[in-house]
Amino acid sequence: MSQRRRRSLALLTSGVLALPLLTGCGAGDDEGGPAAAGQDIATTTRDKVADGGVLRWAVDSLPDTLNAFQADADATTSRIAGAVLPHLFVLDAKGRPVANPDYLEKAEVIEREPKQVVLYKLNQQAVWSDGREIGAPDFVAQWRALSGKDSAYWTARNAGYERIEKIEKGKTDLEVRVTFGKPYADWRSLFSPLYPKQVTGTPDAFNEGARGALKVTAGPFALGAIDKKTGTAALTRNPRWWGRQAKLDTLVLTAVPRAERPAALAAGKLDLAEIDRSAAERIALARRDASGKGASGKGASGKGAPVGTGGAVGTGSAVATGAGGAPAHGPGAALTPAQATLSWATAFGTDEEKAAQEKEARTKHTESVKRYADEQKALRGFTVRKSLEPAYTQLAMNGASGPLADERVRRALARALDRQALADLVLRPLGLPAKPVGSHVALAGQQAYADNSDALGGQDTKAAQALLADAGWRRGGKITEPAGAKAGPQSAPQDDGKTPDGPGTGNDGLYIVGQDDGANGDRSEASSAGGAADGAAADTAAAPADGERDRVSPVLAPAPFGARQQASLLAQAAMARPVDDAKSSTARDGDEADPAKASPAPAKQARTSGNVLAKDGKALTLRFVLPAGPGSESLRTVGERISQMLRKLGVNTETTKVADDSFFKDHIASGQYDLALYSWPATAFPATDARPIFAKPEPAADGSLLVEQNYTRVGTDHIDQLFDQALGELDEARSRELVRKADARIWAAAGSVPLFQRPELVAVRPGLVNAGAFGLGAPRYQDIGWKKAPTAKDKKK
Repeated sequence: MSQRRRRSLALLTSGVLALPLLTGCGAGDDEGGPAAAGQDIATTTRDKVADGGVLRWAVDSLPDTLNAFQADADATTSRIAGAVLPHLFVLDAKGRPVANPDYLEKAEVIEREPKQVVLYKLNQQAVWSDGREIGAPDFVAQWRALSGKDSAYWTARNAGYERIEKIEKGKTDLEVRVTFGKPYADWRSLFSPLYPKQVTGTPDAFNEGARGALKVTAGPFALGAIDKKTGTAALTRNPRWWGRQAKLDTLVLTAVPRAERPAALAAGKLDLAEIDRSAAERIALARRDASGKGASGKGASGKGAPVGTGGAVGTGSAVATGAGGAPAHGPGAALTPAQATLSWATAFGTDEEKAAQEKEARTKHTESVKRYADEQKALRGFTVRKSLEPAYTQLAMNGASGPLADERVRRALARALDRQALADLVLRPLGLPAKPVGSHVALAGQQAYADNSDALGGQDTKAAQALLADAGWRRGGKITEPAGAKAGPQSAPQDDGKTPDGPGTGNDGLYIVGQDDGANGDRSEASSAGGAADGAAADTAAAPADGERDRVSPVLAPAPFGARQQASLLAQAAMARPVDDAKSSTARDGDEADPAKASPAPAKQARTSGNVLAKDGKALTLRFVLPAGPGSESLRTVGERISQMLRKLGVNTETTKVADDSFFKDHIASGQYDLALYSWPATAFPATDARPIFAKPEPAADGSLLVEQNYTRVGTDHIDQLFDQALGELDEARSRELVRKADARIWAAAGSVPLFQRPELVAVRPGLVNAGAFGLGAPRYQDIGWKKAPTAKDKKK
């Protein structure tokens, strides 16, 4: 995390909103309440898990680096690090950091004055794979590499490490004393993962030595071969592991795009895979059809070929049939009897050229139907385990310029939203708890969580209308700008013709800040349509190129995540582009004609805004940017529902669907949007990790805006002050109280509105235990395995 210039911590005294006082919270485990959804991992005691076996676990891609502190580290980097490297603190099922007994006997703050001192007492059996004890030299090397003092180290973040003054050995080799120059509340976030000194000891080793290999490890697994051709990374049991032995012999991380995972599961190439909603529905249909509860009741035993398939699927079909014998779902489901008849007539007609083409198409269709049916048969045995991801989806409002620069307008839009209805829309069909998220900085279950949405207020259309009226927006106002002009920063020219290289699309539109997949692909033009007076949302879609349909968002690691946030910012200089609305009011050809002979400027079209709000001759029309990819259907559905809610308020939205790999970098990070939906990961250390997301933007010397990760461009000095105080407060309860106060101020500023926690859907092969939808918790890799077959004694029970 780059260093930020210190600003004055003086509070703004004008226009400060009166906020309700936070209610007192009990200390300890009661804080944060229960998690919204628990883990769904088929928890099984180790004595019932077989020793040995292989697990093939899907990942989005193989990592470009194995160094989690570099800018191009990704979710697979974190997964490998979790299995092969020390993590002094791990996240429990409620997303709270707890000491890891495999590495720590104890860790605590032993001194607060004059300086904070943390004493780590290491597990006396903890050794690196080369036999050397884990100790102070490893801590010192990592601190020096990440402190930010030596620019030769190519680091993506130094949060917390820059506050350390010195590290030394304690009374024994198993004790490490860390002295801080500045108090640091989130000290538990440090040294997880911990790399051996061989990796962090020199800039060359740090920058290049751990990109493709980790020669020394210290986890239940060791890193085996990484095969770029097969897209696999093998993790094998660590023979020097001192803890409970890993149940699996080998864990194979296999790179498979999200869209291809149902086929890979069916083909036996995967045992465990995070999937999207459409894949989960396929598995549910396969299980339903196998039970004989398909559309026609025939299930897998339905006889006869589906209409128009050429007899591809006969007796034993794995897909239930509907009316007329056609498959109830899959590639043959949309084919009507009339279409099938026409296809047959063309294929066996007198026009030989058309007949040949139609026969080829019918053959391909037949193969597709059969392949789908075979896959459905194989998918019957899989189970979909469900929880809620450690991430939430939000509506972001760009407050850099235009109508949304007015806090009253942002607050009005926020209060027009029925957040419960949006949560129901996404989560209830999946059988998951549908409760709106009440915090920007933590999720239910985490100790910092508190529902501070009252600082903004609940849904209230009348209150929203009053706020807009106070800001000067009225229905039926006169429109004087040219047709098609917009009130917000979207009136600036939109360049959708670049070659994008930002993050890929994700399951339900998860665009994680700072992850860059380096993709190159063409991006289609996204045009806007519709007038200001009609009140209807214009919907213009830009279809992704063929090669980009399989691009997916990186999977989230719960915390820390600052490194991945930083990657896409390139020195954190995202520019907000204010618009000079006056420039769009007239059109000139640029000729230097005699003013006396010049033609008069075109007359402006006289019209009123109707049911749409207007001010100063402009309708309140906002550009709503959404991803266009096949994995983001749910997100687009939410966007459409939000547009309907805003339309009732008199706010028009023009929805622009953009290529997935340009959505974040070319629109969100660059500020080319008014409204957008994207997700933030949860963190167990909000004082550290949430601060850059909500930091007040600062002007740079070149006139651009330094926004860190605050892509709404909305922030205040008071919010920054509260985070800074929380970061240096060693009383943990007091630190969390300051974080909650900061969250209340963030709600009041209304730069973003948390909506719902994201669903987590994981396909699991039968018999796999202690794995699945981990929710807020971290996997315990050594306990994952295959359940033992029941003994005769068990069967009698």
